[in-house]
Amino acid sequence: MKIQIAEVDINNALSRSGLPDLDYALNPYIGCAHGCLYCYAKMYTRFRNVVDNWGHIVVVKRNLIDVLSREVKRFRKGIVGLGTITDGYQPIEAIYKLSRKSIEILVENGFKVSIQTKSSLILRDLEILKRYRDFIDIGITITSTNNTSLIKLLEPFSSPPTARIKALKRLSNEGIKTWIFYGPVIPGYNDSIDEILKIISLAKETKSMLYIDKLRVKRFMWNNKHLRQIAQMSIKYNWEKFYENILELCRDEGIICRLGFEYSEEDKKLDKYIKK
Repeated sequence: MKIQIAEVDINNALSRSGLPDLDYALNPYIGCAHGCLYCYAKMYTRFRNVVDNWGHIVVVKRNLIDVLSREVKRFRKGIVGLGTITDGYQPIEAIYKLSRKSIEILVENGFKVSIQTKSSLILRDLEILKRYRDFIDIGITITSTNNTSLIKLLEPFSSPPTARIKALKRLSNEGIKTWIFYGPVIPGYNDSIDEILKIISLAKETKSMLYIDKLRVKRFMWNNKHLRQIAQMSIKYNWEKFYENILELCRDEGIICRLGFEYSEEDKKLDKYIKK
């Protein structure tokens, strides 16, 4: 697939994060070449041409490293989420290395970094990640454990599930703190008991916390026939029963589970359920 690349200058590298457990967000790129059909990030992307051509246009923040180098000297130390509305390890990172350089700058200036990715390219930086493992955690999105035709449709240009699982295991084996993002959970696709058991087993093997996130139905989904179908199924789905089942299985295996990135009152109830 041919990707159109543009470059822009920015005034700010770090932004305040609205996500629990993160103080800042850092997104080296605007847009994402993985082109996931369901991606919510397009709702928070300010470039209209990138949104309208999601997965086909990526904008590089060419002066990111210079701006970040100044900000880390004057910002309060905290936890930085790398790739909250883009994937810092999408293919273009192999050329620009903005995520790699950002990690080094952040850690060397007293910040901690939390990374989420769907890309096995992260293994390129294994030596750096090992060096800074006391200051880094890495989450791998595992939508499915199988390379199905639907995964290729929904996540056309991200690393296949087998490559992501291999990356997760390698990172964990190197003593790096890892977590799994199991989402979006799509009824009739990746919610089977067999799939759940495989993901829980993977979490146990890699000592990973498990985040579970249902498909969050958004307005843009109704414009795509594939998304419209799964959105309709999601609305009618018994999510309470699904969470009850998966959390019981997590409890039995001693796996810590959370709902998405939101630690809500519902999460607290689920914690109580897990500890029964």
